[in-house]
Amino acid sequence: MTQRVELATVMDRLAVDGLVTEYAVAVDDGNWEAYRGLFTPDGRADYRSSGGIEGEAEQVAEWLAQSMELFPMRQHLIVNRRIRFESLQGDTGDTARVQADYVNPMRFAGQDDGSTEPNYMSGGRYDFGLLRTYNGWRLREVVIHEKWRRATQALQEPAAH
Repeated sequence: MTQRVELATVMDRLAVDGLVTEYAVAVDDGNWEAYRGLFTPDGRADYRSSGGIEGEAEQVAEWLAQSMELFPMRQHLIVNRRIRFESLQGDTGDTARVQADYVNPMRFAGQDDGSTEPNYMSGGRYDFGLLRTYNGWRLREVVIHEKWRRATQALQEPAAH
């Protein structure tokens, strides 16, 4: 490999890693416009293994906006990222796959005991499919493979008024 190719590979790795981080931040912050902007126009996400839906990024963003209201505190920790560049129409490096483990501590809404400690956690593995576009790397697919979940406190029903 030439130094130029090695530098381009390092820059691609940093850009792909940054995109995965932006994904986690968008979900944690509830920035659904930013979430949508991370995907290609035909991008899809599959949250079925964690009790969610599968569909186009727009549809999934709407579902996430509603379902994440249950968890006003959330923090996706995406680690152990394995990045593999692939070829598209013979041009190596136009696509990438990322497998990454996650731990996701969250807190149920309506738990007014003064604590900020998470009372719901899940973990598993993400499978990201990425495409290099004119505007940089974008997500073409996100698939969640939830491996475990734990609720340390049951979700309490709101008191009737």
